[in-house]
Amino acid sequence: MTDAAALRPTLARAIQALNGKWGWIVAAGVGELILGGIASANLMAANFASILVIGATMAVAGIFQIIHAFTARELRGFLFLLFAGIVYGVAGALILRDSVFASLTLSLMVGIFLAAGGVMRVWAGVHARPVAGWRWIVAAGVLTLCVGLVIVMLWPTIGLWLLGAMLTVDLVFQGWGLIAYGLALKARASRRSRTPATV
Repeated sequence: MTDAAALRPTLARAIQALNGKWGWIVAAGVGELILGGIASANLMAANFASILVIGATMAVAGIFQIIHAFTARELRGFLFLLFAGIVYGVAGALILRDSVFASLTLSLMVGIFLAAGGVMRVWAGVHARPVAGWRWIVAAGVLTLCVGLVIVMLWPTIGLWLLGAMLTVDLVFQGWGLIAYGLALKARASRRSRTPATV
């Protein structure tokens, strides 16, 4: 039996189990939409909330990394693990201590990375010219490059709300996605219930 054939029954059981939970999925989607609406009402507050979450996550991850390093002292990469944990922890603590500086720094990095990624996509699209669809790669690269340049040109003002706007967009899209998925599961379950059972 192939791996794909073995996975089919498991996947079918997982989907069947989700059919009865469509209401929870829709509720989660509605909750994310509400959170997105709250975030959109004050992008600056959402920006700093996301910064604080990033900082806290990095600080906790750094602590766990340091603990892991000391529990694996006999491994050859002990010093690297320890150093990585210290860097993570210090970076998280600095973000929590000065969220404005962290917000400005992260937003500038987002702009630079988007601009660099756009250039790389344009380059990849131009070098893929014999392949159909290369123009779409170039167009996507140009769009990404333009977004990155706009962020860099509007910096530092944009740094006070950019991450909040990204969080808002993410919450709204995730919310609509979960609602659509939950309603699709509901429709699938109702179709199955109307289908007469074969004897």
